[in-house]
Amino acid sequence: MKIGVLALQGAVAEHLRMLEEAGAVAVSVKKVEELYDLDGLVIPGGESTTISKLMHKYGFMEAIRQFGEEKKPIFGTCAGAILLAKQINGQDDYHLGLMDIKVERNAFGRQKESFEVHMPVAGVAADYPAVFIRAPYIMEVGESGQVLAKYEDKIVVARNGHYLAAAFHPELTEDTRLHKFFLDMVKEYRS
Repeated sequence: MKIGVLALQGAVAEHLRMLEEAGAVAVSVKKVEELYDLDGLVIPGGESTTISKLMHKYGFMEAIRQFGEEKKPIFGTCAGAILLAKQINGQDDYHLGLMDIKVERNAFGRQKESFEVHMPVAGVAADYPAVFIRAPYIMEVGESGQVLAKYEDKIVVARNGHYLAAAFHPELTEDTRLHKFFLDMVKEYRS
């Protein structure tokens, strides 16, 4: 299984390490043509506006939309979740608009208010370590979506078919269980 990590900005090396530890062949993706032989894609945390501008500049917007339309799984973490969302609260536009979720940006405060908490994630763990850094949260999940985790009554992990979004940074822990969950999704859509 070959999984790409969009390598325009953000926690790329950390996701590559976690995917390798979870059992995948992981590659950084810096050019559109590198998407073509992948089984899945991770869009990492970072700064969603910056990543979006770089995606436009290097032609990734349509290429990633097509990747998703081909039912290839995409996992967005923190900024990646914002990039995947069909709706961003308070904004008329969206970035990729692939996943039927509505997100609130910077919902847990500023950088200095970052925190880590252990919480249950359905199908993943009863005690998953979640690192929140200027994290969004998911306000709404479409009818066909599943809420996998909440923190303080806010949705922080959701799945919608072959899309997975986490408001926090699973790559900043030593716990590969959420990445393994994504790899299971990839297997499910390969068969």
